[in-house]
Amino acid sequence: MLKPLLVAASLVVAGPALAQHAHGAQKGPNGGPMEDLAGVHAELVVSGETLNVHVFDEAGKPVDTGGFTGSVLLVSGNDRKTVPLAPAGQTLAGKAPAAIAKGTAATLLIKTAAGKSGQAKFTTP
Repeated sequence: MLKPLLVAASLVVAGPALAQHAHGAQKGPNGGPMEDLAGVHAELVVSGETLNVHVFDEAGKPVDTGGFTGSVLLVSGNDRKTVPLAPAGQTLAGKAPAAIAKGTAATLLIKTAAGKSGQAKFTTP
């Protein structure tokens, strides 16, 4: 009797924490997958070898990325590449050495101008 009660209590406590990062299946306004990290929403958009991470605040408004730093680790099979990102208005932009294949695992690392850092995992569309 105690075990089911403990399981139920842990689900009630963990529920709100799990719900905070529910963007995984959502698409952002530019058509890319969107995730929450470091107090912002990040949308990954890939075109050829170009990576753009569009950054939004909690209200969904674009954020100026001045003072942000970031990189994306791309993993496809045994091939690994780290692409540095640079602020470009309301996006962080970078260029891989070659076209990025669909289904590549991408781990985004960013640090905001306020000093918050975080990471999110994507699969390239």
